[in-house]
Amino acid sequence: MDDVIIIGGSFAGLAAALQLGRARRKVVVLDTGQPRNRFAGHSHGLLGHDHKPPLDILAEARQQLTRYPTVRLVNARADSISGIIDNFFVVTGEGESLGARRLILSYGVADQMPDVPGFAESWGTSIVPCPYCDGFEVADQHWGLVWSGPPSHNYVRLYHDWTETLTVFADGHDISPDIRADLARRNISVVEGRIAEIAHHRGRITNVNLESGRNAGVDILFAHPRNTPSARLHESLGLATVNTPFGIALKVDDRRETSTPGIYAAGDLANPAMASVTTAISQGATAGISAQQSMLV
Repeated sequence: MDDVIIIGGSFAGLAAALQLGRARRKVVVLDTGQPRNRFAGHSHGLLGHDHKPPLDILAEARQQLTRYPTVRLVNARADSISGIIDNFFVVTGEGESLGARRLILSYGVADQMPDVPGFAESWGTSIVPCPYCDGFEVADQHWGLVWSGPPSHNYVRLYHDWTETLTVFADGHDISPDIRADLARRNISVVEGRIAEIAHHRGRITNVNLESGRNAGVDILFAHPRNTPSARLHESLGLATVNTPFGIALKVDDRRETSTPGIYAAGDLANPAMASVTTAISQGATAGISAQQSMLV
């Protein structure tokens, strides 16, 4: 039996594996090779790796983990989980049964693309969710924001540090008069009507086309589609969750432990606030250290 099974081998999962490997704990990392940010050409804001392709960073991390003989990376999906603390079992998609004393869930989330032609094709290139990840590269350009609800008003204030030119696309949302007055005070135009199509060239936006026939040009479009966990293992385990404006997240304590003793969670799966590579790595490291310390005798 291993000490820890980590389900999900992106930034959070590998950070947990690194801490556990350095503590000489036996670890298995199960990963399907589909990180959330695989659509992005570059990852930004990660100290020491700024402006590197995220897949290159992950490949380097996996290579570095090979120096730890107690860490095993397995390209497999986890199909089911059973058991209790000190006696968990995971069955992979290939039918292999693995046992461990602790579990770390870091299988992330999947963004749910709206049924708008061109949106998915532009995601990660000219449609992005995070100004901290991509704002510097498009500073002082014409930004667009797809309104998604009350949090969008805060984004308007946030974006001011990067650009003075912002267009809001209401996309069918009812924006209250007081918010509209604030947008007008900030010289931010509001484009009414639902978005019908994102016209683009190889993922680069040329126009945002509306159902009314109107179109508007922007250089970059910020949007926040809902997301859903990339797997449903937490449901079968009955783990507590919290609701966020864009989906659910696993509920964890300060040590990243879920509502079930011995099961920890890290990364976007358990992050109801701002998702980023830096945050995922920090949470993964915390989960790995917490799992290790919980096994001390």
